[in-house]
Amino acid sequence: MRRVIVDSAIYRDGRRTKGPADLSDALAEARAAGNAFLWVGLHEPTEAEFDHVSAEFALHPLAVEDALKAHQRPKLEIYDDSLFVVLKPVVYEPESDRVTSDEVMLFVGDSFVVTVRHGEGAPLAAVRRRLEADPEVLRHGPTAVLYAISDEVVDHYIDVAGELQVDLEQLEADVFAPVGVSPSNTAERIYTAKRQVLEFRRAGGPLAGPMARLAGGDVPFVHESARPFFRDVSDHLIRANEQVEGLDRLLSDVLSAHLAQMGVRQNDDMRKISAWAAMAAVPTMVAGIYGMNFDHMPELTWTWSYPAVILLMAGIEIGLYRLFKRRGWL
Repeated sequence: MRRVIVDSAIYRDGRRTKGPADLSDALAEARAAGNAFLWVGLHEPTEAEFDHVSAEFALHPLAVEDALKAHQRPKLEIYDDSLFVVLKPVVYEPESDRVTSDEVMLFVGDSFVVTVRHGEGAPLAAVRRRLEADPEVLRHGPTAVLYAISDEVVDHYIDVAGELQVDLEQLEADVFAPVGVSPSNTAERIYTAKRQVLEFRRAGGPLAGPMARLAGGDVPFVHESARPFFRDVSDHLIRANEQVEGLDRLLSDVLSAHLAQMGVRQNDDMRKISAWAAMAAVPTMVAGIYGMNFDHMPELTWTWSYPAVILLMAGIEIGLYRLFKRRGWL
């Protein structure tokens, strides 16, 4: 049977403790303690499965709808009883050189945080373990969870941007490789890379506003002391977005260079074809003239007419060849 609630625990003074299995009792115990909070993690819940959780934590229906449907833009929304944050982690697949994005939603409220994960590329177990190993950070409550997940997502943006940079440098080298050395599917690879960068921009670009808002403070359910940490995440996000913008410009330049090269090569091919056609037209024209059935063609009776015509055609061909060669048409 599929587990919807991946993990659930009460954290008191930054340390994991056992609590009631019932979410309502666990939340009441965390609030009564004053220095504790409840962290519930879910993975791709259905509407029926999420109804109990949303009812226990009094989550806003609009936020619940977004958490269930997924395919949301990164955003930050403030409701009366909770804060709703959407993050889009990105994953780089080296086997296919593809970038995919998943989604993580966080509900942050009074003594609780609920995380909803969509996709397999954004596991939060490692973040939870890292926080549990650092009680000094975790004692700051749900704010620490929001910061740790945001920091993990944004730091991975920088790693993925570095992987894409390596791929694009190889693509750029292939575009400027000599004819016959560069792969034949260069244009397809450029457009595929464009799609990967676009997927990346959809994840990181819209997140800049929410991170700046968290860094600026005055957000309910987020400690004022966390502002410098969110400012650090915002700075990393700006750097990641600048890298992505640079990759997008590089791809545009590579595409323009590739199209220009294709145009030059096509022009070269057309010049070569035209040159060879012109050289082929000369003997065709001469042979056509002497192939006409006229009675009065005195050259036909000359002894040296045949070698003279051959020499004439050969001379013209040599002259045209040298002319076209000198002009770079051949």
